[in-house]
This record gives sequence, structure tokens and C-alpha cells, in this order.
Amino acid sequence: MKRKRYSEEQIIAILKQSEGGVSTADICRQHGINKNTLYNWRKKFGGMEVGEAKRLKLLEDENRRLKRLVADQALDIVMLKDVVSKKW
Repeated sequence: MKRKRYSEEQIIAILKQSEGGVSTADICRQHGINKNTLYNWRKKFGGMEVGEAKRLKLLEDENRRLKRLVADQALDIVMLKDVVSKKW
């Protein structure tokens, strides 16, 4: 089965629908998602607006990029220390 990707707008709309009083089972059936997915979205995006959710995604992407950069630099430092510590 093909996995769907929901945008921040769609996730927020689904969460607002669940806050509006529609049962969890009905929402999950209507949108084709699992209950656990809905609960995870509530945990991550609960109480957010669309702009805040987009900002969160941008910050997560930036954080991922910076972590990769730090890891690459750490590898370079270790490699250079190994080269310097060798006796010729």
C-alpha cells in the first residue's frame, strides 16, 4: 500500500476536526490514517496553527543540516589528529 504524505495544513485541519468533536475512529477512517498516527500528530502539532507548524518543520530541517555539518567536522578533526600523531 502506498504511503501518503500529509502537509502541515492537512494535519492541522485533521487535528482541528478531531478537536471539534468528531470521533477518532471516524476521522481515521475518513482520512485513511491509523489511530497511532493521529495521536502522534496531536503530540507533535497539538495546539499549533499552520504557520507555527511550517516554522517547526523549517527549524527541524535546519537542525538536521547543522548536526550533519558538525558530524562531518568532527570526522575531519579526528582524521587530522591521526595524521599529525603518526611518526614519520
